[in-house]
Amino acid sequence: MKYQDLNAEQKTRISTLGELKNTGYGSQSIKEELRNNLIKTKRAGENIFEGIWGYEDSVIPDVERAILSRHNINFLGLRGQAKTRMARMMTRLLDEYIPVIKDAPLNDDPLNPISKFARDQVNELGEDTPIGWMHRDERYTEKLATPDVTIADLIGDVDPIKAASLKLPYSDERVIHFGLVPRSHRGIFVINELPDLQARIQVALFNILQEGDIQIRGFKLRMPLDVQFVFTANPEDYTNRGSIVTPLKDRIDSQIITHYPSSIDIGKKITKQEAILAKEQQDNIEIFDLAKDLIEQIAIEARDSEYVDAKSGVSARLTISAYENLVSACERRMLISGEAKANVRLTDFIGVIPAITGKVELVYEGEQEGPGIVANNLVGKAIRSQFINYFPDPEKERKKEKGNTYEPIKEWFEKGNMVDLIFDAKEKDYQKELKEIPGLEKLVDKYQKTSHEGFKYFLMEFALFGLAEYSMLSKHQLEQGMQFKDLFTSMFSMPEMGDDE
Repeated sequence: MKYQDLNAEQKTRISTLGELKNTGYGSQSIKEELRNNLIKTKRAGENIFEGIWGYEDSVIPDVERAILSRHNINFLGLRGQAKTRMARMMTRLLDEYIPVIKDAPLNDDPLNPISKFARDQVNELGEDTPIGWMHRDERYTEKLATPDVTIADLIGDVDPIKAASLKLPYSDERVIHFGLVPRSHRGIFVINELPDLQARIQVALFNILQEGDIQIRGFKLRMPLDVQFVFTANPEDYTNRGSIVTPLKDRIDSQIITHYPSSIDIGKKITKQEAILAKEQQDNIEIFDLAKDLIEQIAIEARDSEYVDAKSGVSARLTISAYENLVSACERRMLISGEAKANVRLTDFIGVIPAITGKVELVYEGEQEGPGIVANNLVGKAIRSQFINYFPDPEKERKKEKGNTYEPIKEWFEKGNMVDLIFDAKEKDYQKELKEIPGLEKLVDKYQKTSHEGFKYFLMEFALFGLAEYSMLSKHQLEQGMQFKDLFTSMFSMPEMGDDE
């Protein structure tokens, strides 16, 4: 039976070079392997990069074109843009198993051995040379570029211990301890954050990319390494920490620019896919679509904020962590109140603040404001942006001589009334506070009819927060909750803790 007709189990039964040759096995480079398997998957209508959302018409086609062109690849983009994830997913385009000379240090192809050990094995044993099998997952190597990475790490060096134990002179090739790149022969080798790699280390990669040569100390080695290189780089690094040296950049065939999700819907798909929730959280807590939209809107506001360093970017991990924290804030309230199930509230968004402060790099002005204040402002801006998708624009309503939609709510607060929404309040107390505000329930019934009672109260709360963001009400953060009152009255009272005005 021909090699290409054998299944994985039949292949792995082959144990000698002679048996392998009898199947008609033929060598192919890893770039040819990736190309051929991509062609098969495209013809079969399969999606290798499943779960990568928002790149269907931009990044993924670029990657596929690079693979078809047999190119080494550099992913250029900001934090959290799935660069490394896409590199890892390229292993899906490798054959499930490939034959290697057993115990060879460089994954040697039985028909084209390159290491001294493998060549000696074939010369000595011929057709009886032992064959092993390597799974596709073992053919992926990843290294984070840091200033302390050495040529020995990547390329190799003389091993004095090996020389002493084998009683070999340093001139013998067998004393070499190969680095990560040679050991990635016939595999995918990824260097993350390439600009962080010292220039002299980058220079060492020149010949490997161009000629497949490696140079170790004084050895005259000419090894035709077969490696698919994938690099990742952040544009920020070019100015802050380093750069890709020009000759190396010239040898990277395709530079593919990544980007953040282009819409809230795409962002929600990514967040839902990546967020890790416990089963009891999924079963007992309801997160409304509006709350999910607000999470994604926070990231959008952060990317446009004057206080956030745009060059650093705002990772998709912000929305993932924020979503997990939002669910956990709701769960904590549920546990404190002793209730079996819970719906998310806007006051639960106090829980997303740590996820924001830990995921954004602030410019000088942002540092002066303070990370907590910036994070709270981003949540406020997200509410303001989403508000007009559900209720009339307060700016336009304010200009009306009469018939202002929000007037009944505003008048009640002007009479000196106020509302405290406690973070850990039980559901009945939470609903009671919202129902006390005249016109609030009618506002929701008029513009957002819903049969879901929990969502109705979320919208009532959302309306309060939104009116505060449009300066029609005053909002203050208390130690245990949020307080809403008349804007004019609050100007003549002592500021509360966390005053948002």
